[in-house]
Amino acid sequence: MSRKQGHNKVMFEGRIKDALNLALRQSLKDPRLTMVSITRVELTNDYSQAKVYWDSFNAENRGDLKKAVSGASSKLRSVLAKELNVRHTPELFLYFDSQFEDERKIEELLKGNQDNSEES
Repeated sequence: MSRKQGHNKVMFEGRIKDALNLALRQSLKDPRLTMVSITRVELTNDYSQAKVYWDSFNAENRGDLKKAVSGASSKLRSVLAKELNVRHTPELFLYFDSQFEDERKIEELLKGNQDNSEES
């Protein structure tokens, strides 16, 4: 993959991320989705599929939010098609992004190990 092609892919992923975040806030009527944020987008090399990772500010309602996000996927794709103005809109696959929770758990473990080593 050439440098220019890689740069274009990253730019397009950013456009998709921005358009989806805007759609979650403005175009969709489900109030649960206002607490959802798109954290990253990964496109396949042929741009036909996009893995969309999302997270929420409200961890207690994750199951309910997962249903809401899954239910809105077709609407998100149609909004994306209008916003991006491209011939083929990628198929969206939505995944919960546990990156921030994982980071917090690792920090707690490291802090626990650090506290244990100071006691010894």
